[in-house]
Amino acid sequence: MKKNLLLFLAMVHVNIGFSQDASVVDLKKASEITIKKEPTDTVQLTWKKGGNFNLNINQGSLSNWSAGGDKFSFSLNSYLNLYSFYKKEKNAWDNVLDLAFGIVQTTSLGRRKSSDRIDFTSKYGYALNKHWNLSTLFNLRSQFANGYSYEKDANGNETRTLTSKTFAPAYVLLSQGLDYKPISNFSLFMSPMTGRWILVSDSSLGDFYGLAAGKKVKSELGAFLSANYTANLGKNFNYKTKLDLFSNYKQNPQNIDVYWTNVITAKITKYINFSFNVDMIYDDDTHNVDPTKGPAPQWLQLMGIGFAYKFGTLAKVK
Repeated sequence: MKKNLLLFLAMVHVNIGFSQDASVVDLKKASEITIKKEPTDTVQLTWKKGGNFNLNINQGSLSNWSAGGDKFSFSLNSYLNLYSFYKKEKNAWDNVLDLAFGIVQTTSLGRRKSSDRIDFTSKYGYALNKHWNLSTLFNLRSQFANGYSYEKDANGNETRTLTSKTFAPAYVLLSQGLDYKPISNFSLFMSPMTGRWILVSDSSLGDFYGLAAGKKVKSELGAFLSANYTANLGKNFNYKTKLDLFSNYKQNPQNIDVYWTNVITAKITKYINFSFNVDMIYDDDTHNVDPTKGPAPQWLQLMGIGFAYKFGTLAKVK
């Protein structure tokens, strides 16, 4: 009886051992299996939102300074870029808002504007193929505050003349055409049929921007081209440019209106950036700030080091 019992216990022990070995093998095999996701398990990213903010501030003061100079100087330049991009199947909708404002305050010159810009672009496109979209583009460009031109009278005293106000002028453009995007960081929009309206909220300023006396709106019909390009020039350097060209079929179509912006930024630390901006505008209907001269390119150049913050959110929708 004892022999039979010992034999039975031995067999149970062996079976348990084999069962444990089999379980370990099964667990090992299971851990090596790669789980494959079905396409329906993932939700495509359709919205991309974010922006950049830059603020440059400079201040200086002199007291009994033999080398001379202004007793006090202060300058502030701010820039905000917001974007919201939508992409799903053949539909794309890009929205970009650029805002800039700057002032300079000195003892001798007083307070003056150094930059002032509102620039909003919304573009919807339907993909015809990999690189070409049939697109509709809307653009609004204006400024925030009053602007002046400064001169000196016969006695050497400084005088100023009002040249702009909020929405005086404002340029509104609506266009339909083809958008070519061969790579992710470059796009070229072309349209042979574009409507543009020049709005001047103060009719007394209309003549300065080519409007008839007493008018607040001027409509134009023409061809439009817009090129946008961004590039990383190095690990911490970024370049962004936008070039808009417009030819008015109704009046002097050979005189192309130009709006060109360029921004170079260099990241110094997480929250400190160097920025260099150059803008150029040419419109032969806009008077020269010097009344003795004819139409000429308008140039704006800003350079500074200051606070920078980059933000963005990614939203998934079904």
